[in-house]
Amino acid sequence: MTDRLTHFDASGQAHMVDVSAKTETHRRAIAQGRITMQAATFAKLSEGTAAKGDVLGIARLAGIMAAKQTGALIPLCHPIPLTRVTVDFATDASQCSVTCTATSETVGRTGVEMEALTATSVALLTIYDMLKAVDRGMVMDGIKLIAKHGGKSGSWVAEK
Repeated sequence: MTDRLTHFDASGQAHMVDVSAKTETHRRAIAQGRITMQAATFAKLSEGTAAKGDVLGIARLAGIMAAKQTGALIPLCHPIPLTRVTVDFATDASQCSVTCTATSETVGRTGVEMEALTATSVALLTIYDMLKAVDRGMVMDGIKLIAKHGGKSGSWVAEK
């Protein structure tokens, strides 16, 4: 890791990082986050009785679509030709929560961490949107990068 903020030039102005000299490598990033809700809301999600339909199926599609739009959403992100995006959910009845894990991959010159984080965030926001009529108090938290692989800096895995 470097102490230098790469999105600022020598005079402190924001700029898009020049990645033209970087080598194309297979790159993969995994991000995760969680949404917690009331027991009755969790029951609607688990039983598939939410008025708007298949909450997790729609949230999965929203996360994938969001990953593909990251370059348009985050001002200094490069548009990246993604080769794969997955969005998976794990439900926990004891915590009335859903954990989202998103993985993004490419063969390119810059990493896909932002794509995985964007997919996770938008998937969780979609769950909120689809269930907010019955529970406006849902909480999204713990959105973080779990791991990244590829590129000059190699692999990084979050501490548990």
